[in-house]
Amino acid sequence: MSDNVTFTVDERGVATVMIDRPRVLNAVDRATHERLNEIWLEIESDRSIRAVVVTGAGEKAFCTGADMGADTTEKTGLEYWADGDSNGFGGLSLRSTLDIPVIARVNGYALGGGMEMVLGADIVIAAEHAQLGLPEPRVARLPMDGGITLLVRRVPHTQAMGLLLTGRRATASELHRMGLVNEVVAMEDLDAAVDRWIEQILACAPTSVRAIKQTVSRTAHLTAAEARVARLPALMAALDTEDEAEGVRAFQEKRAPRWVGR
Repeated sequence: MSDNVTFTVDERGVATVMIDRPRVLNAVDRATHERLNEIWLEIESDRSIRAVVVTGAGEKAFCTGADMGADTTEKTGLEYWADGDSNGFGGLSLRSTLDIPVIARVNGYALGGGMEMVLGADIVIAAEHAQLGLPEPRVARLPMDGGITLLVRRVPHTQAMGLLLTGRRATASELHRMGLVNEVVAMEDLDAAVDRWIEQILACAPTSVRAIKQTVSRTAHLTAAEARVARLPALMAALDTEDEAEGVRAFQEKRAPRWVGR
């Protein structure tokens, strides 16, 4: 088991997944990738977890992609593509089975696979000094773990292509203007900003949040009308729950709801 990832869950049911390899700017080697996949599976199976924060250790880097000095570079680009993890980089960028909100706490460089992990998140909060990009073309590689396809779906076409075809880095503020980053704050305010978003998520019924996340992640290929009638497990579960009754009752009684998650 890799000791390069820390995984904690607080009393609110908020998980934090931190890549802890600051000596290599939180780049990911094979052992780290495998540990991340184990953690995502654990989170998926734990109904008490209501949100996840993914980040990197220190103040320099969120994640700078694959560890170019480790075993991840032994394969050719074609071999890497053929043997790629269906869940994407870090087990997150292409993951479609994680039905709770993922917040990317971008505390510094998010490059290559690190940028792809950001693209796999639902909400992105970035420190103002953070820089993000997909520099793979500059080393004759491609961002194949969702970097190409996800970026063009998240920001306007010309903005996405401007990043993809140059491999350049963009500032957090620039990506905020493009719509990829939700909020940019000073590094000292980053944790407070993340917590503010978490509290807003926790104010919602967990059954509703799961249903919304599952609907978004599993119906992207459908029309809005087709998605509306899709019998997704989380959606069907959310339509007849204790939380649904509690939400209406709390509104009528003018009090904060007490969610039980079922």
